[in-house]
Amino acid sequence: MPTVIDWTGNEVGEVNLELRVAKEASAKGLVHRALVRQLANARQGTACTKTRSEVRGGGRKPFKQKGTGRARQGSTRSPLTRGGGVMFGPKPRSYETKMNRKERRLALRTAFVSRIADLIIVEDFALNLAQPKTKELCQALERWGVTAGIKTLIITDRKEENIVLSARNIKKLQLIAADQLNMFDILNSEKIVATRSAIAKIHEVYGGDAKLSTEMVNTMEVSE
Repeated sequence: MPTVIDWTGNEVGEVNLELRVAKEASAKGLVHRALVRQLANARQGTACTKTRSEVRGGGRKPFKQKGTGRARQGSTRSPLTRGGGVMFGPKPRSYETKMNRKERRLALRTAFVSRIADLIIVEDFALNLAQPKTKELCQALERWGVTAGIKTLIITDRKEENIVLSARNIKKLQLIAADQLNMFDILNSEKIVATRSAIAKIHEVYGGDAKLSTEMVNTMEVSE
């Protein structure tokens, strides 16, 4: 069982982490599809270029058909000329990729459990920050074993104002609520700090779906 440490960095107990994850054979592909889906759905798809029919001008033939020794041209807005249209350029489109809800939840749990070696569970520390203090939060992270300057993800039960204000100026630190987990933040961080209540919230929100097929998942209990 993962251990729990307090504000000062001392061990104060253990916590059960029981989440249903994908089978080893399909876990990598499932997590990859979920990550690609998130990144693709974040794309705006607003890139747009003009074709030769949309570029202004070009109504007059630039020079006569014969007698100049040059290749014949019918418009100054041809893709072959400067200021002309673009061939096969991007047009506004949607990059949205669909994925079943159960698959998304399964991939998220699998990704979270795969980061167990980099997970640090702490007692709720909102009361230890009576007022926003970035310095105190930085010192606490060092006591918890988080090196300054590395990509760190802090997961709390809910966003407390003092924690948000204390964390917003720390370089490479991301703060999210337990019910807003996403694939990119979980996989992109080098260390994950989660409060005890956040772990309980993760079990409540993302706990295994009862209707999942036994062929898709297997029950996994994470322990030392």
